[in-house]
Amino acid sequence: MAVFAAPTVSAAVPWLALYAKRAMRIALCVWLGISLSACATTNYYGQAISGHLQVLWQAQAVSELLSDPANKLSSEVRAKLAQALRIRAFAIEHLQLPDNGSYRSYADVGRRFVVWNVVAAPEFSLLAKQSCFLIAGCLSYRGFYAQAPARAAAAELRSQGYDVAVGGVRAYSTLGWFADPILNTMLEPPPPYLAGVIFHELAHQQLYIDDDSSFNEAFASAVQQLGVERWYARNAAGLNRAALRAQQARRLAFSRLVLSYRQQLSELYASGVQAGAMRASKAAILDDMRAAYRTLSAGWDNPSAYAGFFDAGLNNARLASAATYLELVPAFIQLARANNGNMRAFYAAARTLGEQPRAVRAQALSHLLEAHRRGTFD
Repeated sequence: MAVFAAPTVSAAVPWLALYAKRAMRIALCVWLGISLSACATTNYYGQAISGHLQVLWQAQAVSELLSDPANKLSSEVRAKLAQALRIRAFAIEHLQLPDNGSYRSYADVGRRFVVWNVVAAPEFSLLAKQSCFLIAGCLSYRGFYAQAPARAAAAELRSQGYDVAVGGVRAYSTLGWFADPILNTMLEPPPPYLAGVIFHELAHQQLYIDDDSSFNEAFASAVQQLGVERWYARNAAGLNRAALRAQQARRLAFSRLVLSYRQQLSELYASGVQAGAMRASKAAILDDMRAAYRTLSAGWDNPSAYAGFFDAGLNNARLASAATYLELVPAFIQLARANNGNMRAFYAAARTLGEQPRAVRAQALSHLLEAHRRGTFD
């Protein structure tokens, strides 16, 4: 799930998609009158269920919207919805992604973001605090359908000493349990966002490994990257290839910057120095990172591309969230290359990898990262 808009596009919401199977358990908990502490998460589940139901209630079939001249859609929205249907068809035909009810309907939620995510990490750690749910397992974030409760949850975590990041999310996946609609929040950013987000979210429906956000987001981000490249290659006449290459170069440079400074912080936190000295060194490293970004982005055609990541407050939580989306992507790109770009074979290999014990999985991903750095296929 994304907590900053620029480098990421999406959020998987397994805790939402799987609520249906445990709705009776929650209802029973309330009916039996169990103490508030025992059912403390009931309100959180409630806002997630009601929030998603509101999205579904607002959804209308895109085909009907486009064929009805009386509706109030602008010509720009109409054009983007028509493009979304073409992107969806491309995802199924050329990327072998799931063909189901997702992205056949449209919902305008009346706000810029559909969900706000809260990520927390200890003051001297880059491991995000885990939130565990009834059957979806443990995730590195919590999502809220309104900004106020997200801010309240963040304030509570800060009061406990955590570094906290709050950010809006434009799209999410329910892993195929519901027919995810195209959202107005997905239509605002410029291309190639729309293609990328649809590929990313359908990738979550293709493969999702419990309790491993980094694996899931990196896999989906790799499918997104590969898919956008293929989409542009087949639609070159109407798309700006130079703009895509510039965006990809910015993302790569940003990724290297984030991971480099994340490594510096990781080494600092493992050093065992006293808290005061560690706190001062942490602040210095983050200041250096801000300065490095200003220098890096000065030569870009879009210098503010990732400014929001820094403006929202740079801390362990923000770096942990970024790493969730960035760190392992090259490993999955390498896995796709090792399978000659055959998407079905790539998905099968990724699933086999995801089914391995966590330690074995981590070792294999590390090997793929190293092979990607060397440019080899062993």
